[in-house]
Amino acid sequence: MDTLFRLVNLRSSDQQSSLNSNRTSGSSRSSSKAHQTYHHHNHYFRTSSLHHQQGEQYQEECGTNCSCLYMDEDFSSGPSSQHRHHPPSSAAAITPTSAPLVDPDDLSLLRDLNIDFSSPSSSSGNVGGAGGRWVSKLLPECARAVAACDSQRVQQLMWVLNELSSPYGDVDQKLAAYFLQGLFARLTSSGPRTLRTLSVVSDRNCSFDSTRRTALRFQELSPWSSFGHVAANGAILESFLESSASSGTQRFHILDLSNTFCTQWPTLLEALATRSSDDTPHLSITTVVSSSSSSSSSPSPSSSPSSVGQKVMKEIGQRMEKFARLMGVPFRFNVVHHPGDLSELDLDQLDLRDGGSAVLAINCVNTLHRVSPAGRCRDALVQAFHRLQPLIVTVVEEEAELGACEGGEEDGEAFLKVFNESLRFFSAYFESLEENFPKTSNERLALERAAGRAIVDLVACAASESTERRDTAAGWSRRMRASGFEPAEFSEDVTDDVKALLRRYREGWSMREASEAGADAGAGIFLAWKEQPVVWASAWKP
Repeated sequence: MDTLFRLVNLRSSDQQSSLNSNRTSGSSRSSSKAHQTYHHHNHYFRTSSLHHQQGEQYQEECGTNCSCLYMDEDFSSGPSSQHRHHPPSSAAAITPTSAPLVDPDDLSLLRDLNIDFSSPSSSSGNVGGAGGRWVSKLLPECARAVAACDSQRVQQLMWVLNELSSPYGDVDQKLAAYFLQGLFARLTSSGPRTLRTLSVVSDRNCSFDSTRRTALRFQELSPWSSFGHVAANGAILESFLESSASSGTQRFHILDLSNTFCTQWPTLLEALATRSSDDTPHLSITTVVSSSSSSSSSPSPSSSPSSVGQKVMKEIGQRMEKFARLMGVPFRFNVVHHPGDLSELDLDQLDLRDGGSAVLAINCVNTLHRVSPAGRCRDALVQAFHRLQPLIVTVVEEEAELGACEGGEEDGEAFLKVFNESLRFFSAYFESLEENFPKTSNERLALERAAGRAIVDLVACAASESTERRDTAAGWSRRMRASGFEPAEFSEDVTDDVKALLRRYREGWSMREASEAGADAGAGIFLAWKEQPVVWASAWKP
């Protein structure tokens, strides 16, 4: 198993022999391919057939500068990769010089936690549930020790987790590897530095082709991103067509605040070309690429450093314009590179009305949570949306309550709340990848590594510096209503399209109305993985 780091020196042959008798094996569970794939969104991306690239390698070094340890990983390696990476000499600065705190023969720690390593990992997505999910007991226990500043307990638990974790193992082993990395970065106060290192490495290994392959594979095997695309496109299209029928407007403009690299727009262009009753309307799209949305690390396959985002967006713009010509839709595409937080963007300086003749829609897909929670920046951005008086605003966000301490430093209780919610959310995400992707998939490993960067952000970075502080549908709904917006219900045609989309994937995915989740759930619809809401989609009108 690959080693993230060692906090104690346990290299003697006797100790190693004792460890081998207690080490768990990786999961042998295999994932079958999806019985159908969804190609509806991928017109301009699909220039060549998708197949497994046997010779590709993705190598990353995970860590910080000289004060932390590194992990080199080869994405082309399969789950059987079991070689160890020894820490560099700089690790001596944090390695105790006294006798080890952990005796390999003393497993009373594990007995106290009542962990059954012989049971297979559950795939129910309910973290903290039945026995067999050893990671759901060990990781929260380690986080509690970190919050309590219990150094001896921390070292004991980290040693155990380090021996069990592997980014190439089963779901539990992968979660342990990535959360352990985040905990170590928190203990060494190196979270932001670790993320910068990971971003530099991702920048070096990312290109338009790799981004396209990962995005397409993600949409083919999982509805995680395409769910929001279908819902948002349906609401925007119906609003545009209603406006055209009532006022004769033939110029539409979309302000696109998302990290999806425009993968949702080809179907909208096609729909405008085929469903418009008279002349095909003119469509303009202004896409904002900000450093906060492009350099962070979310489960979305399109996450990438900002310099890569600029190169990718240039090629995407050319392909979008070519596709629009093929569809016969008058089209203008504009990219705005914003070097800061989205709340600092002056929307009034953007020509979003095409000289006053266009109606406006605002599309926010998996990007609002990257606005800083400090200083009510999110409220200010939503209020700026309202001042623009758009025809409609679509909001798609991942469903997780990770804004426990907005604008301030987290105490131990707030840290534990964020940690446990992060573990719940990413457990569901990793399990969905495990059951929907082939066992050996470079694209899946790339998605998991992006999620690992998000975990480091949440666990190791202060709330005021984090770009991964997701909120719930109820929280976003309250914010939208407070800024003067009212929910626009999705029509029956839109929900039917979403349900038809989900039938193209493996069992386990479902759509739920927000009203079914209770009065406090907000407006809109949810994508659920095994009954657990993971993505929320909604539409709003001023």
